[in-house]
Amino acid sequence: MNVIICENETHHREFLQSVISRYAMLYQPSINIVLSAANPEIVQDYIKKQRADCYFLDIELGSTITGMDLARLIRERDPIAQIIFISMHADKLKLTFKYKLAALDFIVKDEGRHKLAAEIQDALKAAFNKYRQLGHSNELAHIQIKIGERIINIRYDDIYYFETAAQEHKIVLYEASGVYEFYGKLKTFETIDKRFYRCHKSYLVNLNHIKDMNTKHRKLTMVNGRECLIAARKVKDLQSKIARFHSLAKHKVSLTH
Repeated sequence: MNVIICENETHHREFLQSVISRYAMLYQPSINIVLSAANPEIVQDYIKKQRADCYFLDIELGSTITGMDLARLIRERDPIAQIIFISMHADKLKLTFKYKLAALDFIVKDEGRHKLAAEIQDALKAAFNKYRQLGHSNELAHIQIKIGERIINIRYDDIYYFETAAQEHKIVLYEASGVYEFYGKLKTFETIDKRFYRCHKSYLVNLNHIKDMNTKHRKLTMVNGRECLIAARKVKDLQSKIARFHSLAKHKVSLTH
């Protein structure tokens, strides 16, 4: 679960980081702080290209952009992200309902350090429980993989393709934020969604992320620049699939013969 912190007061931001990092180290290695910023513009820039799963946002950020403004932007891009507000003023809680931001929690900073740490940990635990449930929901377009003690949820939209790994019984997943190798079988993921297509015994590709198809050399070029093989018997079927799948898409796949 990737966490973002936006808190303009240095000592509060450092305290948040330490509590979250310690909790992750002791109880849940799947939790990772990917960004800790004082400036909301930095968070704005980050979420334009990447996503996180949980946000700790101070409401008063000493900027023209408030925590509420930031939360609205997050909600536009990700309706299921967990948002936890932090404020010195308990009366700000009603604003989170007014703006219908569906916050997971609201933490008041004006507490003793021990109590504040406990509240941060409770909110983090609740956020992770929801994160873990995502991978078990048929209604949400995610897969959940486990690497060692880490649990990772990945959106279908972010997956480029799966490939069999060199190590037996393992597969490699290429997605927008990275590459993951884990124990599994391609067959497990063949039917999770119509956008995934088994073009070769070693490759399962996301039809949305194909950039070029070379029928002569039986290769696909994906949007991340990497190549996937096509089995000879799959060429015509894949051409047909691509034509149908991208008839209403924003981009067309280049077909090379």
